[in-house]
Amino acid sequence: MKALGNEIAKNLVLAGIHSLTILDDALVAEEDLGAQFFLSEHANPIGENRAQAASAGVQKLNPRVNVVADPGSVKDKGASYFQSFDIVIATDLDPDSLNIINTATRMPPGKPFYAAGCAGMFGFLFSDLIEHEFVLQRDLGLAKTQIKPETRTRSVVGVQTRKEGGKTIEVVTKRELYSTWYLASDAASLPAEYLKRRARLRAVTPALSCFRALWEFQTVFGRAPQLTSRDDIASFTRLATSKHAALGLPSETLKSEFLRIFLQNVGGEIAPVAAILGGQLAQDVINVLGRSQQPIQNMVIFDGETFQAEMYALHPEGALGRDLLKMADEVAVITNGAAVVATEASLLGLNPGIAPIELD
Repeated sequence: MKALGNEIAKNLVLAGIHSLTILDDALVAEEDLGAQFFLSEHANPIGENRAQAASAGVQKLNPRVNVVADPGSVKDKGASYFQSFDIVIATDLDPDSLNIINTATRMPPGKPFYAAGCAGMFGFLFSDLIEHEFVLQRDLGLAKTQIKPETRTRSVVGVQTRKEGGKTIEVVTKRELYSTWYLASDAASLPAEYLKRRARLRAVTPALSCFRALWEFQTVFGRAPQLTSRDDIASFTRLATSKHAALGLPSETLKSEFLRIFLQNVGGEIAPVAAILGGQLAQDVINVLGRSQQPIQNMVIFDGETFQAEMYALHPEGALGRDLLKMADEVAVITNGAAVVATEASLLGLNPGIAPIELD
């Protein structure tokens, strides 16, 4: 429940959702007071649980919403905890925790999952809706929309028409397929249309490579890189350069000056950036709940150098959506339970080094 979590909670509660649970086991520190406006409800919130300290302010925005503060730890929760919600949003967490939560939300029947984080002037949004259908309405054109795939992730699955005010309205149902955080955050490449045009590759923000480097650094070292450490700077630079090359991006678009600026922003919170990202994520959640408008697919990177929030569909080769689980189901017929769990974990992106999720 940092600055970004504050913004998302504010927007969702004002939109009038039924209930909101805030899960955070951290205590309020002095640096939290700068960008987290819900903490102003307390005279001196330092040392209080962060979820509980913010909940009163969140509740005041809309008394009709049921606001629950949970001071527990993400890693102490079983899969059934996350499956009990309609949508799960994880903000400002380490990659291992994101893997754990996303794996839990992927367990049948599956629940939509969002991840987001801020690094000063930079930030990201990620969505795994597994398989999501939404409806678009428009005036019928000269040709009726055909039921067919539009892109690798999006297909038209239904078309209906109706008369309204002398016009013919076309109601089109589309389905989007998604992959997991683990796969999208590192193994996935840019869409084919990017790789065909160097001009388009040059326009990709180097913040994408830097975030991928940051996530791997956090996974390997269990913390963020420190500007005061030459070893950390060297390691991060090597990782960012490697991630940049793996994405097929021109080497000249990743400059040392950009790396320095990105590292200087890691760990920082800037209220306007949190407001932009929080507003976009909350609006997407509202659209997903209402099954209207095309949702985020699947990674948004905010670059504070250009003030652009670009969306990239980052997916690995192979199956998407619920088909990510089919291989595990086939293995279940010929293997014992332990092997099935291991296979499902690898398909979903659960790091073998992470403590297993309780399967309730």
